Amino acid sequence: MSQITFEGVSHSFDDRNVLLNINLDLTERRIAIVGANGSGKSTLARMINGLVVPGTGTVRVDGLDVARKGKDVRRRVGFVFTNPDNQIVMPTVQEDVAFTLRRRGLSAEQIAEKTAVALDRFGLTAHADHPAHRLSGGQKQLLALAAVLVSDPAVIVADEPTTLLDARNARRISELFMSLDQQVIMVTHHLEFIEDFDRVIVIDEGEVVADARPAEALSMYRDLVS
Repeated sequence: MSQITFEGVSHSFDDRNVLLNINLDLTERRIAIVGANGSGKSTLARMINGLVVPGTGTVRVDGLDVARKGKDVRRRVGFVFTNPDNQIVMPTVQEDVAFTLRRRGLSAEQIAEKTAVALDRFGLTAHADHPAHRLSGGQKQLLALAAVLVSDPAVIVADEPTTLLDARNARRISELFMSLDQQVIMVTHHLEFIEDFDRVIVIDEGEVVADARPAEALSMYRDLVS
């Protein structure tokens, strides 16, 4: 597993404090981050691959400072957004998966082979030449995940990847995340999907208020929001 470290991390947007003195070492295989809307959990997640740079303090992934080595960090850390439309950038399904690899200096044959494997893995082969925007919500999230995983990152950070899906597709995506070889860090409101995770971190008003195994941390979270 990768070593992800937050050291004295604080951040604000305009005059609003979003994170306050966060200190964490994230080494477990399955980690969930939960909190109320506006608690700072998504900001914390986005710092792991440099989408947000800390106002103060340092975030490191395997020793790499995300503020200074963002490009190198993003090769190690893939990010899955809540809304897959925010990361689908090419017209067709096949082109969208291949787009990630074109920036890696691979040959056309290597790109084609890796793309085909990724499409098959997520049941998208039959949709390879279809317009990406015409996929269902569940298929779009599968495409977003395929496009991230095709480059084989060590860590997957997912920001509420099941929120916009119906119950069946939400469970399917959740089960896929559980089956991945990669280290997974997931922000979620679907507490039933993280009961078997290794660790749950609860964020409230920019601070870590619980950090434990799921049963204990989720009990504290439920008390917090009840």
